[in-house]
Amino acid sequence: MRDPAPRVLAVIPARGGSKGVPAKNLAEVGGVPLVARAVRACRSARLVSEVLVSTDDPAIAEAARAAGATVVDRPAPLSGDTATSEAAVLHALDADEARHGRLADVVLLVQCTSPFLTADDVDGVTSAVLEGADTAVTAAPFHGFLWRDLATGATPSSGHGVNHDAAHRPRRQDRPEDLLETGAAYAMRADGFRAVRHRFFGRTALVRTDPARVLEIDDPHELARARALAPLLDGNEAPCGSRPGPGDVDAVVLDFDGTQTDDTVQIDAEGRERVSVHRGDGLGIAALRDAGIPLLILSTEQNPVVTARARKLRIPVLHGVDRKDEALKQWCDEQGVDPARVLYAGNDANDLPCFALAGWPVAVAGAHEPVRRAARAVTTAPGGRGAVREIASWLLGPDLRSPRPTDPGHATTRP
Repeated sequence: MRDPAPRVLAVIPARGGSKGVPAKNLAEVGGVPLVARAVRACRSARLVSEVLVSTDDPAIAEAARAAGATVVDRPAPLSGDTATSEAAVLHALDADEARHGRLADVVLLVQCTSPFLTADDVDGVTSAVLEGADTAVTAAPFHGFLWRDLATGATPSSGHGVNHDAAHRPRRQDRPEDLLETGAAYAMRADGFRAVRHRFFGRTALVRTDPARVLEIDDPHELARARALAPLLDGNEAPCGSRPGPGDVDAVVLDFDGTQTDDTVQIDAEGRERVSVHRGDGLGIAALRDAGIPLLILSTEQNPVVTARARKLRIPVLHGVDRKDEALKQWCDEQGVDPARVLYAGNDANDLPCFALAGWPVAVAGAHEPVRRAARAVTTAPGGRGAVREIASWLLGPDLRSPRPTDPGHATTRP
């Protein structure tokens, strides 16, 4: 029997109190709350098994769940100004072990205050620990000359060179490379972390990251800077309210009920169920398929009608799935598709974790309010019927925008 895959737990401490920036963890950068940005980076990471957000704030908890995280209620003694991040991670680690019956292999500490953390950064520190390091931290090349003011209250200012000899100014290329801890992501062997109760122990790996993305938000000026940089650094993120076009999407994944149907069921006298679908959606799917765009129907419903519709449309289907986000992540790995370039269309709360994972989440008309808030692109197709045709028109051109006048729709019977 093979050993189970290592279990990697990402913990994001996000308490409600913040003096420098009130409600900081809910502040939006690029139209997305900071806590949701951190969750999204962890959910998109290939090696992370589960994401926990430790918080004492109901609004943060709601935003974290909408982004696809599991919430751990942080007790009051761990929520004050003097509480450490390590204490929050240890509490979350204990809660996770109680729920799963085993200690995670690797635990991550991920900070909301680093808005430009990437999935590659998260996978980088995780890989370092899985490959033998005890701890790992994101770090960026740093070439500055550090000074420390040695002045006391009774003496005037006196500068002292910290990482250099003030009397000798070597060229940059002649100096040893310094690395600046970014504060974004830390990884630790879970058993070692529990034993020493600190994020650094044993051998620490330094995982290099892009210095252009290094920014920690601790005051309003840094928040303003992050908001100014977001349009430049969020290159693969869909801006709020935008719609993808040709070249933006590499795969399309669709929920079934409410997305390809009008979210209603007809039951005949024999107890057989029927749902209504739209021929225009079939046309859109055929066009996407013929264009070579990978397609998938992903549904929690274990129902023959889903299989029947997928068979008619000649696209693969995964149904009866409890964790749609995990199934989506695995499918993307198998297809070699970056989740940031996946369009995911859904309408219900169980689609929210997939919205957090996909680069182009689309809430069809009639979607539940949390789903509409979580989506960054929204169709106008009534009741979901015709939504797929509309999506195809975004990606393939306007000739698919209008349904054929002789195709008002047809019904599919649940066998």
